[in-house]
Amino acid sequence: MKIGIVKETAPDERRVSGTPETVKKFRALGADVAVESGAGLSAAISDADYAAMGATVADRAATVADADIILGVQGPDPASIAGARPGAWIVAGLNPYVERARIDAYAAAGFEALAMEFMPRITRAQSMDILSSQSNLAGYKAVLDAAAEYGRSFPMMMTAAGTVSPAKAFIMGVGVAGLQAIATAKRLGAQVSATDVRSATREQIESLGAKAIFVESVAGIEGEGKGGYATEMSDDYRQAQAELVSSHIAKQDIVITTALIPGKAAPRLISDAQIATMKPGSVIVDLAVEQGGNVEGAVPGQVVERHGVKIVGHKNVPSRLAADASALFARNLYNFLSAFWNKDRNAPVLDEEIGNAIRVTQGGKVVSERLLQLAGILS
Repeated sequence: MKIGIVKETAPDERRVSGTPETVKKFRALGADVAVESGAGLSAAISDADYAAMGATVADRAATVADADIILGVQGPDPASIAGARPGAWIVAGLNPYVERARIDAYAAAGFEALAMEFMPRITRAQSMDILSSQSNLAGYKAVLDAAAEYGRSFPMMMTAAGTVSPAKAFIMGVGVAGLQAIATAKRLGAQVSATDVRSATREQIESLGAKAIFVESVAGIEGEGKGGYATEMSDDYRQAQAELVSSHIAKQDIVITTALIPGKAAPRLISDAQIATMKPGSVIVDLAVEQGGNVEGAVPGQVVERHGVKIVGHKNVPSRLAADASALFARNLYNFLSAFWNKDRNAPVLDEEIGNAIRVTQGGKVVSERLLQLAGILS
């Protein structure tokens, strides 16, 4: 069994899918590990670090040649792994809804592509969940990015020259990223409030010491949406939420938006008119900017200013913490493969529940029900 760890080539990608820690663990399972030269440099990992754990460091062609499993953070360009054998597993974040052409190319090449972001959110798969580990870091970094752009302090400061009032931070969307943003903003001393369409998050918000801001006149989602995500809301709810946000956002110094719906454009949470009501010098961080954005006027990869308010649209936010993000991502992949490792075969053997959830190509075809339903092939 050979595992190949390739260097990421996508713009703004600094992470790596394997670390010396996970190389050592894969070697202990009995696997041979090859790492593409330079794969870990942007995450502060040298080729020598990998070699010290028993990996073979080589160019890409040698890394993927005869590999049974190819690991990536983002799915590698099919042309760049043309030397890999048909039937090899591609295990990575594949962004299947957006990168459908790449998925089709994997199928045509005979690869078995496993989309780690399709991992079911069940108890036994929590340690394999790349979305949770990376979103946690994104929520933390979003607050730091906001603090870097905000021209004032976060905590209240009492000095001989007078008192500085604390910043007011509002978190919109209370998934993994939102919860971490609440906790981080609280640790920095801000007055924090938060909202979500899922009523079950009220208790989570309050448990972190933040104020829960909820629409009371129209019913939201009771409990969780599918997979822990929010689902699309009624027009009545959206109107009521817009009115609530408009009255609250004008008082905020920092706003962080995190709302995503898998396979669809991010919901619009903040309009230009609402931005115009905010105080000059306020900051909005849009963590959904790469999926269409929660904030009108947000630009992927840029910090723009509208009505005196800075709108931060950094791309690939977890990658801005490359070392820690790589460590967590690599552990997710190791936890996944090791959980299904068959000692007799010296290879992982997936069970039906998780295999069917994450497998997107097999036997030269696209087999993911999610993708086939999206294409109208399955009803």
